[in-house]
Amino acid sequence: MIKLSHRQAGAVSPWFTAGPPGATALAEHALTSGAGHWWADRPVAPRAVAVACADHLLLRGEPTALAPLVLAPFSAHYVQAPDRFLPLLGCAFEGLVPWERMGYVHRVPILPPRPPHGVTVRRLTPSDAPAVAALGTDSAWIHASWGGPAGLAASGYGWAAFDKHRVLALACTYFRGSAYEDVACLTVPEHRRQRLALACVTALCQDIAARGHTPSWTCSRDNRPSRLLAWTAGFRLEHEYVHYRTGPPARRTAGLAA
Repeated sequence: MIKLSHRQAGAVSPWFTAGPPGATALAEHALTSGAGHWWADRPVAPRAVAVACADHLLLRGEPTALAPLVLAPFSAHYVQAPDRFLPLLGCAFEGLVPWERMGYVHRVPILPPRPPHGVTVRRLTPSDAPAVAALGTDSAWIHASWGGPAGLAASGYGWAAFDKHRVLALACTYFRGSAYEDVACLTVPEHRRQRLALACVTALCQDIAARGHTPSWTCSRDNRPSRLLAWTAGFRLEHEYVHYRTGPPARRTAGLAA
């Protein structure tokens, strides 16, 4: 596939405007944040388009325009695509695992809970990059869509609960769109069940609403804690869908790529 310039990507961006909130936000975020990329089978009048950011991939268009080989770089990604792409994905990767997902939209504003004594909930600033990085590799996914800890800290789209200089919980706009901002959050294991994530998410949602946007939320159907947090924070179910976790490139594909 051919990597598209910003201008070329903008020309095909309407392909993604009719999708669910999380997908449209992902596509727009990849176009504007500098942390994602757009590809197509050809730069002019493309027949198939791919958008990737962090470990997420969107596919649109006609799958017969692509060969399995060109998808090899998207191993270990979460793919959202119309069902017509499934035969192509099945040929491109050794494994393709479906994940049932639930998409929420923020409908009920709530007051933020009061954090425990000594904990401060505030917006991240560029100087907080070391504290975000200190969350460790298991939490690196939270800043992947911003290109790393420094990118998230400087973005203005993250809120965290701090004990002095240590991050205990963090919520951020994971994918920023012009209408929706898809929210992600985490809490360090030893500080869970203190409503810290709820405090961060609530502050972030107020921030998103002040920008004239709507918060959205996606999680696995099996992730009951995430579903409960979304409901408590005022999100309501909007749609359900399936995305696919890709395995290693198929052996014949990997051989051709080599």
